[in-house]
Amino acid sequence: MKILVIGSGGREHAIVDALARSPKAEKIYCAPGNAGIARQAECVNLKDTDVEGLLAFAKKEQIDLTVVGPEAALAVGVVDRFQAEGLTIFGPTKAATRIESSKEFAKELMQKYEIPTAGFRSFTLYEEALAYVKSRPLPAVLKYDGLAAGKGVVIAETMEEADAALKDMLQDDKFGKGKVVIEDFLTGPEFSFLCFVSGEQVYPMVLSQDHKRAYDGDKGPNTGGMGAYSPLPFISEEERQWALEHVMRPTAKAMVEEGCPFTGVLYGGLMKTPQGIKVIEFNARFGDPETEVVLPRLKSDIVEVFDALAKGEVPACAKEGELEWHDFATLGIVLASKGYPEAYEKGYEIKGLEHLSKVYHMGTTAKEGKILTNGGRVLFVVGCGATLKEAQQHALAEVEKVECENLFHRTDIGHWAL
Repeated sequence: MKILVIGSGGREHAIVDALARSPKAEKIYCAPGNAGIARQAECVNLKDTDVEGLLAFAKKEQIDLTVVGPEAALAVGVVDRFQAEGLTIFGPTKAATRIESSKEFAKELMQKYEIPTAGFRSFTLYEEALAYVKSRPLPAVLKYDGLAAGKGVVIAETMEEADAALKDMLQDDKFGKGKVVIEDFLTGPEFSFLCFVSGEQVYPMVLSQDHKRAYDGDKGPNTGGMGAYSPLPFISEEERQWALEHVMRPTAKAMVEEGCPFTGVLYGGLMKTPQGIKVIEFNARFGDPETEVVLPRLKSDIVEVFDALAKGEVPACAKEGELEWHDFATLGIVLASKGYPEAYEKGYEIKGLEHLSKVYHMGTTAKEGKILTNGGRVLFVVGCGATLKEAQQHALAEVEKVECENLFHRTDIGHWAL
């Protein structure tokens, strides 16, 4: 098969890497791709939101299957457009993507179908939102009701922080015009439950956890994720099964009932609270960086999975509703540009990559035979092992092989489990 992957980050590199392991993948393209992806796929100079350009390319090259990585491409309706032209594409329609692109839509869906989540209220006016926060105990969970590249959630510990965040979101339109959803604050370890979905068909992936804070000890500002690992010793098999039967399957069913059936990767951002497992948020695509530790553990043929689900069929490799997974542990560490998630510089040379056993490129570019930094999160270095401790040691040893003067990383990824 000829396959097109849309996107340019670590998530897309992990998808391309998984596709490359399949004997069914004859030729892989990636638009726009990056310097690392270019080693496993042919990169195409098209933006991930250039729907007409992507469509024209897919037709010209007679692409058999397209896989969408980033939420931005989904939100502009790339899936709807491809489907209208009769092309096979794996990802949710614009209507189904609302489970991520509108926090309010997701919360109202959960309320209606009794899917466990935190209590909430929505606001469009700064004064009303502030008055509501003042009337309640801190910390306050403030979420911009739209896409904000992983940066639209603030957990305000003080009134000053809450005030500043509400001004950003409702007065200064930092992420665009929109609403704010204010939620009850929940406590407990968070984890990511990704599932391959097509209508009411739900195939769970192995659980993972990412680390959002920039620095060791979960300190510093929130980021898009500084590392991840799988499996999770603090979630039992019974708890996983409960989350599958009470959260993931009912959500897929609810989307069908609402007339916007979901096909693609449904990402449950869940929390194990003292009152049980609850939904923090849903995403409509593979998580980044979770994908980079989950997909290396997939034993089943991912081309079969993508192709069958995109066509509404049952994947041949699915046995009794489950796919096959390797039992080794994976742990990955993000190497980010100094200054990230705030201002940072690009264009620093990276050396030593040829010595790594598994590295996914998140923000790199190639120039005159050199690999240069080209984003906030630059590389994702993966370690594997029989245990999480071994995977962590492997990942930390691998990171030491990377030579670049403008990168930093956390050294404690996996500490929740270890």
